Amino acid sequence: MSKVSVSIIMGSRSDWPTMQAATRPLSDLGVEFETKVVSAHRTPERLVQFTADAPDRGIEVIIAGAGGSAHLAGMAAAMTHLPVIAVPVASKHFKGMDSLMSMVQMPKGVAVACQAVGEAGAYNAGLLAAQILALKDDALSQRLQVWRKAQTDSVPVEVE
Repeated sequence: MSKVSVSIIMGSRSDWPTMQAATRPLSDLGVEFETKVVSAHRTPERLVQFTADAPDRGIEVIIAGAGGSAHLAGMAAAMTHLPVIAVPVASKHFKGMDSLMSMVQMPKGVAVACQAVGEAGAYNAGLLAAQILALKDDALSQRLQVWRKAQTDSVPVEVE
């Protein structure tokens, strides 16, 4: 049985259409992941328990997506030594700019790797998580290099 090493958390079930994009590169590269709803505001005790248990459960990287005030990634990063990759989810009123500003304005000493707003950011969060894990996993590193070459080879030289 493979071990889950990446946890994709989101503030609300409504974030799933965006956060689902993080699963694509992880699946393509054979990285096991889990998905959970963990709200910094509505389920703070769940967040505390999640961050306390994550290392013991084998989680090595956390991807946290949220919209609006978007405190999930920062709060998770404040409670764990694990790397946290933030994904700003587009909000109804400010199209994700509020989420982005919240995520990138972390105080010195609490690091969050913030990605782009929306689906592209979620996809890249999954890719970045795989790249972090590949630093100590030679087989994953090889798969990642093959994946990157295939991506490069898929870009046409000429426009038809």
